Amino acid sequence: MTNFDIDEKFMTHALQEAKKSQVMKEVPVGAIVVINDEIISQAHNLPISQNDPTSHAEVNAIRKASENLGNYRLTGATLYVTLEPCAMCYGAIIHARISRLVFGAYDTKTGVCGSSIQLHEQACFNHAPKIIGGVLEEDCSLILKDFFKERRN
Repeated sequence: MTNFDIDEKFMTHALQEAKKSQVMKEVPVGAIVVINDEIISQAHNLPISQNDPTSHAEVNAIRKASENLGNYRLTGATLYVTLEPCAMCYGAIIHARISRLVFGAYDTKTGVCGSSIQLHEQACFNHAPKIIGGVLEEDCSLILKDFFKERRN
């Protein structure tokens, strides 16, 4: 199995998490943390239901992974997320020392890993994960488009 195949496999799991958000009327974003090809945690967006603006899928998955491992450093981990991270989530990724970030859909409004700004290229950070964008991009974009289309109707 190639790295691309592995990334698609795990992004499929992140999409399943996104669907959980969608059922809860939350913006459908899902994330999983993987170490050595094993899912350590999985989570989805919950800011509305938890009344917590920091309850993004990435942050929730990082919190669970850190708790599961008993360590706030997730060195060697890959974070799969269905939407390009925002500045807050990218900060959490850096502080957790995530080694790889793999995301699906690009976010032209608030994405900081290639879309709205290039935060990942700033020299001020002491850690920089390897970033791969656009994995299962069409599927990841579609769930978001359908969600917002339904909300407008």
